[in-house]
Amino acid sequence: MYKVLTGNKAAAQGVRLVKPDLIAMYPITPQTPLAEELAKFHANGIIDAEMVEVEGEHTSMSAITGAAVAGARVFTATSSWGLAYMNEPMMYCAGLRLPAVMVDVTRETPSMRGVGGGRQDIMSVRDAGWIQIEPETCQEVLDSIIMAYRLAEDPEILLPVIVAYDGFYLSHLSERVDIPEQEDVDKFLSVVKNSPRPTLLKNANLHFSPSIKESLFGEFRYKTSKAMERAKTKLIEVEQEFQNIFGRSYGGMVDTYRTDDAELVVLTAGSCAGTTRVIVDEARERGIKAGLARIRMFRPFPREELSRILNGKKMVAVIDRSICLGWDCGHLYVETRAVLPDMPCPPQMLDFIDGFASADITADHIRKAVAVANAAMNGKETQEANWLMWE
Repeated sequence: MYKVLTGNKAAAQGVRLVKPDLIAMYPITPQTPLAEELAKFHANGIIDAEMVEVEGEHTSMSAITGAAVAGARVFTATSSWGLAYMNEPMMYCAGLRLPAVMVDVTRETPSMRGVGGGRQDIMSVRDAGWIQIEPETCQEVLDSIIMAYRLAEDPEILLPVIVAYDGFYLSHLSERVDIPEQEDVDKFLSVVKNSPRPTLLKNANLHFSPSIKESLFGEFRYKTSKAMERAKTKLIEVEQEFQNIFGRSYGGMVDTYRTDDAELVVLTAGSCAGTTRVIVDEARERGIKAGLARIRMFRPFPREELSRILNGKKMVAVIDRSICLGWDCGHLYVETRAVLPDMPCPPQMLDFIDGFASADITADHIRKAVAVANAAMNGKETQEANWLMWE
């Protein structure tokens, strides 16, 4: 069934279809329409779940953590300062290896009180122990939520998952969305539904102690890290199963466009990838061998896949929507630079910073990034970090 839905309403449909046992929500811009839609579903009997209307995000994360410990399927969502507020129980949830799923509708979190869209908030929790998936379209928002539960609840993974999509540019964008049939979603999730749901209550003394021996703590950390690494191949398996049932796939950890023979690759994440494809086609018409690589899974970072895609390219132009303060460049750029030693023939790299506080990453800005990167690829001296809106 097709409907025209915003990203937030598409997310609500995804949550409805996975049949959670408990939803704990606190509204915050630009996530509020998602909370409202789920509250409407609950009031109208469309979803059969405990709906906990909490007084803040710290409690919403604590509520889903407690329910997940008891074996429930859980969901929450937030944005910006709400994500910062739930940081403490969020790390606790990940440390307990609980298969929770949440949405972060990305938004700025600086001291300047930025209400607009940006990716600074989700970057602040990149080491919290949650798998991070970053959709491009409203359809991918819905589908990613369904796949997130299949991934989180897999017995080989058992880690919480964040589906993070661009505030305003995707949360409030209206697109045609194919809403899956309930029986198909049930079939897709039956693999994990029919396996024993893990519960920590029987080991309460071990897992909930305020302090554990160093060796045991190290063991927990080790196993969590290895589960995070397994999530890379598991996502590919899950997406293949999803494609077999629903006919859609998104490229696994990294979605690529015209990269096979590309000399210049634009690397980015989120909703601006659609505009970037148009600019890549324009560049091709002008004789520039351009391509696009879109990061879809930011945690675990797709180190091996990026190494394969970027090895032998001449130039990588990274478009960042967040700033890694202290490095004078964006987070995606920093992370990708760390992959260069893995490549026999690493490319040059430049960073292009744009799209803060709801500022649009426009077609003209992406054209400028491609032009600057192309000139640098052909020998022109260029600074490493380029602030597209201000330089």
